[in-house]
Amino acid sequence: MMLRPLRLVPDGTQIKFMRGRFAGLIVSAVLSIASVVMFFYPGLNYAVDFTGGVVVEVRLAAPADLSTVRGAFAELGLGQVKLQQAGSGGRDLLVTLGRSASGPDTNKAITTLLATRFPGSEIRRFDEVGARVSGELFRSGLLAVSLSLLAVLVYIWFRFDWQFGVGVVGTLLLDVTKTIGFLALTQLPFDLNSVAAIMLLVGYSVTDKIVVYDRIRENLRKFRSMPLRPLIDLSINQTLSRTVATSLTVLLSILPLALIGGEAIRAFALIMIFGIIVGTSSSIFIASPILLFLGQKRLRPAIAQEGERAPPAEANAA
Repeated sequence: MMLRPLRLVPDGTQIKFMRGRFAGLIVSAVLSIASVVMFFYPGLNYAVDFTGGVVVEVRLAAPADLSTVRGAFAELGLGQVKLQQAGSGGRDLLVTLGRSASGPDTNKAITTLLATRFPGSEIRRFDEVGARVSGELFRSGLLAVSLSLLAVLVYIWFRFDWQFGVGVVGTLLLDVTKTIGFLALTQLPFDLNSVAAIMLLVGYSVTDKIVVYDRIRENLRKFRSMPLRPLIDLSINQTLSRTVATSLTVLLSILPLALIGGEAIRAFALIMIFGIIVGTSSSIFIASPILLFLGQKRLRPAIAQEGERAPPAEANAA
């Protein structure tokens, strides 16, 4: 007996996505404005990559109270102390010291502290970033994100009409803004891994939007008399199965990293999960409505033109 393949989206879906176009744009705008506010207050939790300082991964001989460990490191006078548990059992700790901790004797001072206050402990990782290097890294990260958005705009502009390019880049800006708001809300450490996650999300989001836009362009040629609003609904329904399957596959591959990947990769995985959800939904509720408003009179073919065809019976042949 042959098993039928699982369909995440039923055949012949005819969801009227464009009915919620105003709600989608308004909700997205409100979230993006709130994200901009949170960027300034409370702000991002900049990691050592962007602020300078020292990150030490310590394995204690036995579990210890975090307040005791924080107090011991504070006595060294090496700047602000932040502690995070880096594993189960309470033995592995990630100690972050402020910019004033940078210096040739920092490693020696920490080694001495562990030997006297927590015998049997060991330093598993010691990373030090100077203030000048951290500033350059921050500027380079912003430049990389900006150049990626510019490259996307140029590519879409040549690949499609300008309305498609404006729709993609405008939606990407909203996606990136909400991701920054997510980082400010959760206070996840913002480091080079976070910048890499945002860059990956830009690429993923562009790919998803191009799939939808490409189907819209095909249907513009195929159904010459169909108004743009139902044509966009038809195109989204036709690509919905592919969109859901791709997003779910990526989420399932990243979820274990967020759960058991350790502190170093956890922030990266959580940013990816949030970005995939936002990027997938924005392809339907943000990018498509923007295209509808910009191309209502420019992209819709003339009604009653020769070669008119009716829409297919099954609208979900992805």
